[in-house]
Amino acid sequence: MPPPTAALAERPLAGPDDIDALIAELETRVQSGDALSAIRQATTRNRAAPDGRLERKLADWRHRAFAMLPPATPRPDWPPAYPDPFPGLIGVPEIPAAALTTEMLGGAILHHGSLLVRGLLPSAVADALRTNVDLALAARDEKLAGAAEDTTLPWYAEVDAGKIADSRPWTWDCGAIWTADSPRNLSTLIDLFETTGIIDIIAGYFGERPALSIGKSTLRRVPTTAGTDWHQDGSFLGEQVRSVNLWLALSPCGQDAAGLDVVGRRLPYVMQCHTHGAVFDWACGPGLVEILARGGAPVVSPLFEPGDALLFDHLMLHRTGIRPGMTHERWALENWFFAPSSYPMDQEPLVI
Repeated sequence: MPPPTAALAERPLAGPDDIDALIAELETRVQSGDALSAIRQATTRNRAAPDGRLERKLADWRHRAFAMLPPATPRPDWPPAYPDPFPGLIGVPEIPAAALTTEMLGGAILHHGSLLVRGLLPSAVADALRTNVDLALAARDEKLAGAAEDTTLPWYAEVDAGKIADSRPWTWDCGAIWTADSPRNLSTLIDLFETTGIIDIIAGYFGERPALSIGKSTLRRVPTTAGTDWHQDGSFLGEQVRSVNLWLALSPCGQDAAGLDVVGRRLPYVMQCHTHGAVFDWACGPGLVEILARGGAPVVSPLFEPGDALLFDHLMLHRTGIRPGMTHERWALENWFFAPSSYPMDQEPLVI
C-alpha cells in the first residue's frame, strides 16, 4: 500500500482568487449531467489549495453525481471465492497494513467476518484526524447556536441529505456527525482512501468502484455514557447489499475508552432480531450472543491504537464495547462503502 498523504489540518488555505468563478463553472457542468469531470477538476484544485467553499460544493456534487452514473454491472460471482488466509483461526484475524490486499480483505471477511489491520494510518495522521473531528464537532455546535455557514466552514456545513435529513439529531445523540456534513473532513478522507489504496482494494472485492454512504459514514467522539446493543447492519440495510465498513480508531480504544465487541466468526445471514433479551427490533439479544459463543463463535474485544482499522460487512454482529470504569472518550471514524449495483438508497450515496 502506498503511504498516506501528510498535512491534513496543516494544509494551507486557498486565497479568494478564482474559487467563486470555478464553482459557478463547475455547477453548470454538473447541471448538464457531467458531474464526474466537475468532481475530478474540483478535487485536483482543492488538493493544491483547500478551500471550504469548494469542499462544500464537492460534498453536494458527490451526492448528486450518483444518479448520473451509468447502470452498475454487479459482479456475477457473489460472494466471490477467495481462499481462507487464516485456516483454523477462531476469532478476529490481524495483519499489518502492508499485507492488506483485495484477496486478504475478501478472504478474511467471507471466512471470518472481519479483518483487523494494524497501522492502516500512521499515528501522526490519526492524531491530525482526531483534531479535525474536534474542529468539526465544535463547528456543529456553533451552527446549532446560530452561527452562519460561512463562519463554520470548512469544518461544518450540512449536505442536502434527502430523505434521511431528519435523522441527523439521532446521529448527534450517538456522539457523532455525518462525515459529509464536514466538508474538510470528507475531502481529506477521500484523499486518504485514494492514496492508501483502500478504494482500489474494495473495488477489487466488489468488482465495481464503491460509493460512500452519507447516513452511515460518521466522525465519532463517543462518551463513556454511550449505549450499546448487539446488531448486524444488514438487519436494516438488507442482506443483499455488498458492503465494507472501514472502522478506524483515532485514539486508544478498548481499555480506558470504548472499543468494539465483535462475534469472532463469519455469520452467513442476518440473525433473529428482537429476541433473547433484545430491546430494539433491529438488535440481537445478549442471550443469542451467548448461544453463538457456546457454538464456537466467541465474543472478541480487540484493543486498538490510533490508526488501527477493523474492516467488516453488514453481517458482522457487533456492538460498542463499553465497560464499567472506562474514563476516556473514544475518537473513531466509520466509513461504509457499498457496491453501486446493490446500493441501499435510503442511506443516500456519495460518489468517490
